[in-house]
Amino acid sequence: MKRKLPLVLLLILTLFTSCDRELEDSQADLGYEFQPLEVGLFWVYEVDQTIYFGENDSEQELFFYKDRIRSFYTNAEGELVFIVNRTKSSDEITWTKVLEYTLIQRDFSLVRTIENQPLVALVFPPKDGKVWNGNIYRDEVADDFELINSGNSIRVNQEDSDDEVTYRDIRFEIYDLGIGLVEKYDEVLTYCSRNDCLGDKLIDSGFKVQMKLTDYGKD
Repeated sequence: MKRKLPLVLLLILTLFTSCDRELEDSQADLGYEFQPLEVGLFWVYEVDQTIYFGENDSEQELFFYKDRIRSFYTNAEGELVFIVNRTKSSDEITWTKVLEYTLIQRDFSLVRTIENQPLVALVFPPKDGKVWNGNIYRDEVADDFELINSGNSIRVNQEDSDDEVTYRDIRFEIYDLGIGLVEKYDEVLTYCSRNDCLGDKLIDSGFKVQMKLTDYGKD
């Protein structure tokens, strides 16, 4: 028995190593690396934001956001909840806290909750043409998102509507493999609908926000 023991241990070790490798390969196949989740990871975005208050009345602001995963905990459902701290800066030197939000991998999806509003931002595996309800965890009407996979980059079209008369709603997010969210674009406008300006695309209210990744890493 003593001479067989090392062989048995070797077989067991090989089995566990194989299982670990299969688990890693399985996770990679699911596409979780399109949004890595680990304490210390951060992303810096350049933000171009315009708020429209009425006809010929708007306010533009250029600034930076830094999102950093500061910690995590396990909730009552046994899910890992990652807490992301968002700070804001005009010069990338002085940063002011804006808010905190959470990211959860739930039922092969990524749920992002900001100000108590959960959104299914991604689904796994990220299959090209996949459609899902981004508002499934909200008490709101369904909002279908569509995923476009181009290999190492995926785009999630959240909305693409413009009747060119009363409103415009264009929203999308782009994720890169091994990095996470690299661009977010939201343009939600209402046009003047009075008889004297109907169809002229005069912006009555709304906002346009574009976030583009400028730096990322771990600290």
